[in-house]
Amino acid sequence: MRFKIIFASVKTDITDKIVDAAKDAGATGATIIPARGTGIREAKTFFGLSLEAQTDIIMFLLEEHLIEKILKTIGRVGEFDKPGTGIAFVLPVDQVIGLESQIETFKKEAGDHRG
Repeated sequence: MRFKIIFASVKTDITDKIVDAAKDAGATGATIIPARGTGIREAKTFFGLSLEAQTDIIMFLLEEHLIEKILKTIGRVGEFDKPGTGIAFVLPVDQVIGLESQIETFKKEAGDHRG
């Protein structure tokens, strides 16, 4: 079995919407990490204090065959085609431990997609 991970940086008000849509598309879960970031646009300031928008980093560890569908879902639901809405990217995963309880489910789903 091959796994990849999707990292999506999104505004906190759409995190739940994206996670729910990804689950509907086949993701079994997500890890959400509070974050803040900066981009090419200047952060707004209020009396000299930066008002950077809070963001969440959503991580989805997925079997490889689910990546394209879920990445497209994240982009569509998050409206990533509009500037400043979010970004997502995929990285390979070399090794995984701790998924033993889900391996049978993954094998069954992979078989359904291959056959």
